[in-house]
Amino acid sequence: MSSPPPTALDVAARLQRYDKPGPRYTSYPTAVEFTDAFDEAAYRGRLEAASVITDQPLSLYVHLPFCEERCLYCGCMTIITQRRDVADRYLHYLEREIEMLANALHERRSVVQHHWGGGTPTYFSVGQIERLYGAISKHFAVQVDAETAIEIDPRVTTRQQLRTLRSLGFNRLSMGVQDFTPDVQEAIGRYQTERATRELYDYARSIGFNSINVDLIYGLPRQDVTSFAHTLSAVTAMRPDRIAVYSYAHVPWLRPHQKHIDVAALPQRDVKLQLISAAIASFTSAGYVAIGMDHFALADDELAVAARERRLHRNFMGYTTRRAIDTVGVGLSAIGDVSGAFAQNVKKLPAYYKAINEGRFPIERGYILTDDDTIRRRVITELMCNFFVDRITVEETFGINFDQYFSAELETLTAPGGPVSDGFLRISRQGLEVADEGRLFVRAICMHFDRYLRLHANRPTFSRTI
Repeated sequence: MSSPPPTALDVAARLQRYDKPGPRYTSYPTAVEFTDAFDEAAYRGRLEAASVITDQPLSLYVHLPFCEERCLYCGCMTIITQRRDVADRYLHYLEREIEMLANALHERRSVVQHHWGGGTPTYFSVGQIERLYGAISKHFAVQVDAETAIEIDPRVTTRQQLRTLRSLGFNRLSMGVQDFTPDVQEAIGRYQTERATRELYDYARSIGFNSINVDLIYGLPRQDVTSFAHTLSAVTAMRPDRIAVYSYAHVPWLRPHQKHIDVAALPQRDVKLQLISAAIASFTSAGYVAIGMDHFALADDELAVAARERRLHRNFMGYTTRRAIDTVGVGLSAIGDVSGAFAQNVKKLPAYYKAINEGRFPIERGYILTDDDTIRRRVITELMCNFFVDRITVEETFGINFDQYFSAELETLTAPGGPVSDGFLRISRQGLEVADEGRLFVRAICMHFDRYLRLHANRPTFSRTI
């Protein structure tokens, strides 16, 4: 006999249980656990350990922090300036850090994933873009089939810049859109027309960019289902290979400029759920496959193929099929994941320049993973990427009994009012599988495996999961 459908009160109670502050799990442990006890000497040690694994390629992230104007919703580490001379000085020090990194890695210089993020990477001129790429290619060998990606702002990116990027070997663009609705754009301080965006997109296609991602955000001030539907339709008509639909993270205690956002204009939980539900319906009906918790890809895109085969991977640069055991980052605030440790650069230019002048890596903080962290990281990563954890593989990889090791977690997952009883998670001898209905709540499911959350229960740390 089947269970009766949930009532409106059941649905409301369920949303309330799952709508709570929680990590996005870009990493586990999250950056909240990073500490200044991990210093430059610790980082050098990790690089030395990584350098001996010469048969494994690297992922390389480059952070370019400058923007001409600040978008009020932004959660990235940015520097707002229209002084173009700052870019030349920054590049000078970035080149020196790249050389230091290459020297520390000795002969391990092969790169399978290469990503420029920001800020606004196309804040830099054509000549500066060529200069930076030259510095990277001088010290690292970017593989022919590498994923070479860059984030671009259609409002400031020129056709000449796109031609230059394509000639250098960039093969993937990530275009920021967020929302085309003028009223929403006014509320977030970002003015971007649909026409200009479409024209730049079409030009990028015409010169050979065969992989283009469009980024949207739901939960922005003044958003409603009707206006957001226009944005969804416009983006679908463009037919990008991938679409990301991120939940707006309102964290004014971390990003003070978000205090300028009218909290009263933010859509409430039920409206946010309607917004993301509309996005899912719009994109899946147009032939896109849901990837991870907030991405969509055309069915023949390599991300969609990897998701079907349960081999999708995720790092600080996002979802990828280019799995590398080590990620190195250069530039202000960049984070690396090297030899079982996270390492993050300083966030202030004077400190960054000072460290480089002294011949030091500009490390501000980091974290060395314990054996327990590594096990939990695998489980959380598999849930976030593939919505499935093969418990037998985990047991064989780490030499544990899954049921015994995670007995407390399995108890809370299967308790009344938990993900299993809500129909969001299925547990079998083979593994743990997130049901289609539970994918929106995968962050909350992963939180059951996070042993650090109780340390932050009494202070604002994370954005809400819905």
